[in-house]
Amino acid sequence: MTTPLTPERRARAATRSPWLMLAVATIGFAVNFWTWALISPLGPLYRTTGTLGALTESDVALMVAVPVVVGSLGRIVVGGLTDRFGGRVMFPIISGVTVVPILFLAFFALDSYPLLLVGGFFLGIAGTAFAVGVPFVNAWFPPDKRGLAIGIFGAGMGGTAISALTTVKLTDHLGAKAPFLITGAVLACYAAGSWLILRDAPGRVVPTTSLASRISANARLPITWQACLLYAVAFGGYVAFSVYLPAYLKTAHHLTPADAANRMAGFVVIAVIMRPVGGWLADKLGAIPVLATGFGVVVVCAGISAGTPPLHGVGTVAFLAMAAALGSGSGATFALIAQVTEPSRVGGVTGLVGAAGGLGGFVPPLIMGYVYGRTESYAIGLWLLSGTAVLALVLTLTVVRRTEPRKQESH
Repeated sequence: MTTPLTPERRARAATRSPWLMLAVATIGFAVNFWTWALISPLGPLYRTTGTLGALTESDVALMVAVPVVVGSLGRIVVGGLTDRFGGRVMFPIISGVTVVPILFLAFFALDSYPLLLVGGFFLGIAGTAFAVGVPFVNAWFPPDKRGLAIGIFGAGMGGTAISALTTVKLTDHLGAKAPFLITGAVLACYAAGSWLILRDAPGRVVPTTSLASRISANARLPITWQACLLYAVAFGGYVAFSVYLPAYLKTAHHLTPADAANRMAGFVVIAVIMRPVGGWLADKLGAIPVLATGFGVVVVCAGISAGTPPLHGVGTVAFLAMAAALGSGSGATFALIAQVTEPSRVGGVTGLVGAAGGLGGFVPPLIMGYVYGRTESYAIGLWLLSGTAVLALVLTLTVVRRTEPRKQESH
């Protein structure tokens, strides 16, 4: 005897739509990334106004990089916890907990550089949302659609564009606390809404071993260390530019903080659009051609940018081409992970790879600030990016190429 579908049961079934789950997860990623990137647009502003005292270029670089490293390393643990408890639990927890450092920054830290570093440290929790969303979304989709689905989810990194477009304007018009209070309210609303709407995929396999043993086992997978290196360059390059580009444009091209933030938003938007495109192309053509093309573009465009060409011509084209390449490469990397890795291990692998990507974004701003402080030029930093992309290209065409066919055999 079959139980009739009541309106309540139909409503519950509707919440299990893969595309609805993807949409809610993507919104959560965007909101958390918006929060994670709040300090970046304020760095040049603080240096100009002297609100925090006299700041060097390295001081600004450290201030904007601290949330990045915490959000990166935290993904290792959060990815493993997501495998165990599911995204339905972890998304509300990460979003709700991040409200605390937001309020600390708003009410206690905006006139103190040391307190801003402390608040930025805990603000990094928002960056771990990535390691929640990838395994959550991955479990809802069949293998041939995972690249596209995870690419769409990854477009939530556009939350950094929201921060770039709004943070300085809100500070100028509504006061220094406004950006933090608004994002805190949005996070709280999302935490409540995601708890009500999100559901883990039917048949999700819950691991029974300890978190430490799962992290150790995942770290030994060939795809893990290969994807870590690729993602450190692709997503790390994106993060580095998205957090440091305002300071670079202000110093190297003498733009105002607002204009620099707007141009950074353009870089972010291109990368965000290209991330799902990279995932979709990887589903159709394979990840290797997408990754190789992307790293090749970065090699050329970083070399061009090292010469500080004018922004009204080739300078802007080079930066936007790098944005497209880094975005598509990020999408293709996780398409490859989704196709090669067992679903029950995707969270753990994602945590490790996501950490590598975030750390890849932590180091370049510090190097750029250090190099500029010694040479008053960003050329060396950009040449280092070009050389790193060469190494990633070689890795893609050799070692990673041998890993990819295994997915064809396994499906």
